[in-house]
Amino acid sequence: MSDPMRPRASLRTAVVWEVLKDALDRRAKSGGDPSLDVLDTGGGSGRFAVPVAALGHRVTVVDPSPDALFALERRAAEAGVADRVRGVQGDVHGLFDVVDRSSYDAVLCHGVLEYVDDPAEGLRNVAAALRPGGLLSLLAAGLGGAVLSRTLAGHFNEARQALEDPDGRWGEQDPVPHRFTVDRLTTLVEGSGLRVGAVHGVRVFSDLVPGVLVDTEPGAREALLRLESAVASLEAFHSVATQLHVLAEAPPAS
Repeated sequence: MSDPMRPRASLRTAVVWEVLKDALDRRAKSGGDPSLDVLDTGGGSGRFAVPVAALGHRVTVVDPSPDALFALERRAAEAGVADRVRGVQGDVHGLFDVVDRSSYDAVLCHGVLEYVDDPAEGLRNVAAALRPGGLLSLLAAGLGGAVLSRTLAGHFNEARQALEDPDGRWGEQDPVPHRFTVDRLTTLVEGSGLRVGAVHGVRVFSDLVPGVLVDTEPGAREALLRLESAVASLEAFHSVATQLHVLAEAPPAS
């Protein structure tokens, strides 16, 4: 089974996976049904979708790439969860051309918001896919992490540019169209009609530590994972995280 906690992926996904797994468990218990309907927007080849399906949930992945969806199908089959994973081609701006509104207990929106033309519109669509009381797991690029990494690389003008640019871009060659502060991201979430439950800083240190140290020093990877988990919920570290993770909920049924 593909697992976000396997060694190569773990430093990038461990914090999000543990938070998401616990949140899905709480949602399932509160709804009285152990199997949730989960939508993974931009879920690609199934890095999260397949492990979520392995928990017993039904997962629909919406992604614009046919190649990614083919890889998703293969990965789901190899993991023995093909009957619980469905892939459809599309994106968040045309989301309701391929899925129904108010049809999901949980929506994953990981690494999507920074690449869409209009993040506010994209997030409104994502929120509209949730059932009352549904869960959103949102992961997006953090501004502070980019400023810090450009500074440590000696690109001081680019770091200043990212800090001052409305979209957090460090220059014309920057491959990321949008980066977010916690305030901007939570404002977008609240503007979509959802209630913010928790914010986590992701990859606070792991992008800054030399890979050779993590790969060769005995116990280094596990120690770094524990450190990332320890600081993820501490507000003081959110401003330097490479990514920001937000858990949010849709209003309950009236």
